[in-house]
Amino acid sequence: MTPFLRPLPTLLLAAALTTPALAQPTSQRPPENAPAPRQRPAQPKDPLPLLPASPQVKKNDALPVEKIDVDQKVLDAAVKDSIAKLLAMQEGDGKAEWPYEGVYRVNVGGQLQIPVGYRYGGTSITALALLRIPGYETDDARKAAIAKAIAFVVKAPTHPLIQEETYDAGYDVRGWAYTYILQFLIEAKTRDAIPAPLKADAEKTILYMINAINKTAIPKSGGWNYARGAGRNNPASTSTFMTPPTLLALFAAKAAGYTVDDKVIDDALNALERSRNTVTNEIVYSGEGGKNPKDNTGGAAGRMTCAESALVLAGRGSLDNVRNSVNTFITRWEEFDKRRQMSGTHVGPYGVAPYYFYFAHYSAAQAIELLPEAERPALREKCNKLLFSVRQEDGTWNDRVFKRSANFGTSFACMAMLQPVLPKPIGYTPPKKDEPKKTAGAGARAE
Repeated sequence: MTPFLRPLPTLLLAAALTTPALAQPTSQRPPENAPAPRQRPAQPKDPLPLLPASPQVKKNDALPVEKIDVDQKVLDAAVKDSIAKLLAMQEGDGKAEWPYEGVYRVNVGGQLQIPVGYRYGGTSITALALLRIPGYETDDARKAAIAKAIAFVVKAPTHPLIQEETYDAGYDVRGWAYTYILQFLIEAKTRDAIPAPLKADAEKTILYMINAINKTAIPKSGGWNYARGAGRNNPASTSTFMTPPTLLALFAAKAAGYTVDDKVIDDALNALERSRNTVTNEIVYSGEGGKNPKDNTGGAAGRMTCAESALVLAGRGSLDNVRNSVNTFITRWEEFDKRRQMSGTHVGPYGVAPYYFYFAHYSAAQAIELLPEAERPALREKCNKLLFSVRQEDGTWNDRVFKRSANFGTSFACMAMLQPVLPKPIGYTPPKKDEPKKTAGAGARAE
């Protein structure tokens, strides 16, 4: 539900520009190295009911950070206040989902709709946030909402536009559903939050998502990318936004006792290592970093924190790189804020898109917790002040022009604030050199 989108495919752009909520200047273009979305014919009728249009919201100017107070009482109150707001945002058939909304639409049955990857993935992100907020065990309202969300996402493997078997690369965001459904269900299972009648379906869905992630990894290059050239068997560049959270989902699955494909993980980690610019330490948007003296870290801070964290959690990288990524996020934060709640997607000079904003905050908060304990308080305070400087008047956080996407921003904001009290992200231990790398096949459960 993370970092999810890019400009509309050409096939859909003309229709989109007739709708004010989707309009964007035609002069705006993605970075040169960003692959263009694939043009597609209309898809079959979507079995999910069509969602209503979301009202637009205006950008609120950031407040001076020196005027922001973020003591623990303020943080606790904000998180507590977010619970009711997120519960009120649950919608769809039976009020079971929290869809993410951006400018990207797919033509399904002749209608432009929010991609189902955003609906299942966004639901998983918000459900994960509500699950992580302290007090879940005694909160019946949250239990009921999360039970609905679980019942919704376990149906994902039957959806024709989510099924791994129909994946053929191109511009396709179903991988975000794979990643966040897996993260959500693994954590829900660990916390015994899955209702008994849904446990069997949840187990099947976990296995399906592991297998889908394995099967949609990029050949040769490694990792994952929601904007590839056509053909699932063709090599493509690696997305440094999509690959780290997908790796974290696989790390959690392995720790929970599931068999993961160690070669898929190894290939993805290698791709992240190759993505680093050896001069500036920037993690490039996609592909290999190489040796480039040009400083593009103003647009790289979000992907730097998540990529460096994933590498360290797998025993690679270094804490110096993690520390540098956090400091880069803080010092170059204004470049992200310029694109918050603005129209368009990848706009110069750094190609920063609005949907990276709260994803980057969450990733920075995670990265801080990997650093030595003595360094954390000062960095937490700086990041929290930045976070509260852009809080909406209604108490939510939203990086898009769509009101609906406050569910996404508020969820990531809450999980960022909660990082000090949450378990650290789960790491990964690769097999020993003399031990064959395991492959998960159909995502079989380890005995």
